[in-house]
This record gives sequence, structure tokens and C-alpha cells, in this order.
Amino acid sequence: MISAQLAALADALEAMVTRLPEDAFAAPGGEGNWSVAQAIGHAAHARAGLSLAGALAASGRWPTGVRPVVPGVPGSPGASRQELRQRIARSQLAVERAARTIAGHETEPCPLEHPLVGRLRCGEWLLFAGVHDLVHLEQLHEIEARLAP
Repeated sequence: MISAQLAALADALEAMVTRLPEDAFAAPGGEGNWSVAQAIGHAAHARAGLSLAGALAASGRWPTGVRPVVPGVPGSPGASRQELRQRIARSQLAVERAARTIAGHETEPCPLEHPLVGRLRCGEWLLFAGVHDLVHLEQLHEIEARLAP
């Protein structure tokens, strides 16, 4: 099930937050001019939001007047290690709830419009959340390698 793979990605994000030295969180985060803390906060927020979109559509509760996704919204620059861990954990809980709702409705259309990927089906938003996680994990691994002695 996709939630298990997304859980593994959440674990990888959390492990990265644990391993990085404290001063790394203010360092450039590999995404525009964001810091590492902003990139990790963004990833946690995005994985929860994309999953929620699929769940709302799958359950027939899509709200009217929803605007397209605004990509590239950074997380808080001052987020602490503990706050980032909590955001990742909360995002995984949201993913798991959404995955249960989406189950059986994976191929149904979702009206969420993302300016970079367009519209996806309910289950595809979970897949995209995973791809998005991987992009940011790759950036974080590169940062970690640069900071290694």
C-alpha cells in the first residue's frame, strides 16, 4: 500500500532531521533561496495537503471555489528540529487517513489543479506526494554530503 511507502519516506525525512547538525537548518536548502528548515517544512506541508486533496475528492467532499495549488511555498525558517519532526509525523498521520479514504477510489478524478502537473486522479496525488518527498530528500542528502567532514 502506498501509505507504507510514504511512511518510509517520512522516516527518511525524520532521520535526516535527526542527523543534520543544528546549524544546517539555517543553511541553503536546495530549493531557491530557502533554508533547510524551510525545505523540510514545505515537504511536510505538501505531502499532507496533496493527500488531503485526493481524500476530499474520493469522499465527494471537494469544496467549491478551490484555487489551483501554489507551488513553492516554504516552511517556517525558524522551525526547530523538534518542530520539524512533529510536522513530519503529523503529515504522515494525514497521509494514512487520506490513504484509507482514497482506497477503492484511486482512479477517480480529483479536481485539484497543480500548475506543474495539472490534474491527477485521487490515488495519483498520493504517488505525487511520494515523488515530491524524494525530490526534497535528494536535495537534503546532497546538503548532508557537503556538510560532512
